[in-house]
Amino acid sequence: MKRSFYVLFAVLAVLAFVLAACGPAEVPATEAPVVEEPTEVPTAVPPTEEPTAVPEPEVGSPEHPIKVLFVPSVDANIIVTGGEVMAQALNEATGLTFEVVVPTSYAATIEEMCASPTDTMAFIPGLGYAIASQLCGVDVSFKAIRFGYPVYWAEYIVARDSEFQTLEDLEGATWGYGDQGSTSGYMVPFVELSEAGITPGEQVQTGGHNQTVTAVYNGEVDFGTVFYSVPLNPEGTPVFTWADYQEGKVTEDMYEIPADAIPNCAPDAEGKKLLCDGWRVLDARANIRTEAPDVMQKVRILAVSAAIPNDTMSFGPEFPAEVRAQIEEALTAFAQTEAWGESIGSNDFYGWTGIEPATDAEYDIIRAMVAATGYTIAP
Repeated sequence: MKRSFYVLFAVLAVLAFVLAACGPAEVPATEAPVVEEPTEVPTAVPPTEEPTAVPEPEVGSPEHPIKVLFVPSVDANIIVTGGEVMAQALNEATGLTFEVVVPTSYAATIEEMCASPTDTMAFIPGLGYAIASQLCGVDVSFKAIRFGYPVYWAEYIVARDSEFQTLEDLEGATWGYGDQGSTSGYMVPFVELSEAGITPGEQVQTGGHNQTVTAVYNGEVDFGTVFYSVPLNPEGTPVFTWADYQEGKVTEDMYEIPADAIPNCAPDAEGKKLLCDGWRVLDARANIRTEAPDVMQKVRILAVSAAIPNDTMSFGPEFPAEVRAQIEEALTAFAQTEAWGESIGSNDFYGWTGIEPATDAEYDIIRAMVAATGYTIAP
């Protein structure tokens, strides 16, 4: 019995060994695939370049015209028409392009020059120049000459049949003026009236010299203040010269034409002049001669102010020097031509009979006046 047990045990052991030997073989661990790096590094995509800035068109080119500014002291249509004559002449002489601009006021003209310092030139009165030069460095080039005078005056005008005989009579009177930025139309009269202790009543801003004369003519204001120019005698020469004035030889009665000629005042056949028996009126009253042919019979001069440095032709503070020199040469030549009389030389325009070089120091007297009164023009 024991023997049979051992035999059975031996057989089972052998069988177990055989089964174990026939079992599945162990699968070796799979190795991670080798990833080969590329032999060449791809070329990097270059960064996108910023677009090249487009250069600013040169000052005076058709794309960047020079702005020629004119203060609105007379009819804007006359300024634009005469300004275009000048622009064309300057273009032909220099090849530069010009744009005529009439801002809405004296202050707006100064504002434009300060805001556009590289491409503006302007015909501005002495007061405007004095302030603009202090505000942003506007620089004077020329001053106006009118029939030999480097100065002009303001005049106080009233109805010819009014009772006003002296400035003192204007106390409480209604005052008409064109623009507070006008030297002759407002600033000088304001200073003179203040210094004389005269306080006007209501103040009416008319918009320009022509409109002020019209307001006095129509009885809308008691008195007005506008520019004054010396009348011409029948021989065509001024009633008095600049030398006469400097030497104190001018009397008050010389500012107006002779009384016996006034009833005969009327525009000439072409409507271009206001003549009185050969005497020619050149002050602001002459500017409304066509719409009011009897203006001389209705409006008289009450008084004339102290002399005022003439208007200027000035450049923006950063105007290119080479371009400026070209314009100065061309403008000087243009002033010698007949076309000048159709432009700024026309009495309906600014009445400049010529130009002369000017210096900044000539306008110190106006700066002193501004400082003394505290007067300012907002740029």
